[in-house]
Amino acid sequence: MREVLVIAGEASGDLHAAGFARALTHRRPDVRLVGMGGRNMRASGVELLEDAETMAVMGFVEVLRKVPHHWAMLRRLERRMAGGNVGLLVTIDYPGFNMKVAAAARRHGVPVLYYITPQVWAWGANRLPTLARLITKAAVILPFEEALLRQHGIDATFVGHPLLDRALDLPSQAAARQALGIAGDARVLALFPGSRVQEIHRHLDDFVATARLLEARHPGLEVVVSVAPTVQLDAARCPYRQVHDASFTVLRAADAALCKSGTTTLEAAVAGCPLVVAYRTSGWTYAIARRAVKIPYIGLVNVVAGREVAREFVQEALVPADVADALEALLPAGSAAREAQLDALGAVRDALGTPGAAARVAAMAAALVR
Repeated sequence: MREVLVIAGEASGDLHAAGFARALTHRRPDVRLVGMGGRNMRASGVELLEDAETMAVMGFVEVLRKVPHHWAMLRRLERRMAGGNVGLLVTIDYPGFNMKVAAAARRHGVPVLYYITPQVWAWGANRLPTLARLITKAAVILPFEEALLRQHGIDATFVGHPLLDRALDLPSQAAARQALGIAGDARVLALFPGSRVQEIHRHLDDFVATARLLEARHPGLEVVVSVAPTVQLDAARCPYRQVHDASFTVLRAADAALCKSGTTTLEAAVAGCPLVVAYRTSGWTYAIARRAVKIPYIGLVNVVAGREVAREFVQEALVPADVADALEALLPAGSAAREAQLDALGAVRDALGTPGAAARVAAMAAALVR
């Protein structure tokens, strides 16, 4: 039985890979799925060679600590492709590692489908010639990526954002609050400090401090913290209720959210939850990023909108009092700031395409299997 090798290096990639795996199994039950990922991929029938939790890091400096493990895994994957039974490599996001895996695949004549390509529009445009050489086909999830990659000789297709597949049956605010045990008339703030250990370490105290300020201004404010299924926050640092693996439910229940930058900001747009974006990384990583990144925003919701839809507080600007002020303007029903952002979030949601990304990528993969 021919193998399709699927590589996802972190929690969001694992989730998107799982949807793809289910769709491909339905379309091509004759292939075996193996790869690197997490519990969602495993539940979708992928035989895991490595758990993505051992690989996921964020930041230029932080990645250095994982280099020996990454190289060992890369050699293991290349030996598998050299064996001749891998009919297709599907790489999902995680470019620092996946571009090396793609290079190994090309050395052994294995076609490469890159789903959720590197964000070359933000930084690393020098990767474009390499991508053109390594990738057989690219499935992109942001509306402007297809034209950009095609201009550089990459066979790219916009498949829509996979978040839309997960959001087909979003609960109403009342239903989401009932599911979480929150009173229907409560005022609710959601915190999304991140899924990686270093993200949580750098964000949690300031996120909690922001929530405490808003609690003082709005007695009775309900604060909920959304965390990944494998994360358990220290109650001494985080006195609020933690909800695992239910980000859309939390966003639908909330009046406003404080989100670390990344896919969560697009989840908020899809859920129709006003938000503020915050992010802090190591000093060295930030210094490098300031020179490398070519766009003015870090929140994907703002990148897609092409303007600052949601206020951003990055690095030293992540001051709880300032963040609380920005969130406070979004909490009251009918406020001008809230209504303006809701309109803008609707436009972002429309720009993300239509549901069915996983099925479209599976159709592309089925045609590519060697």
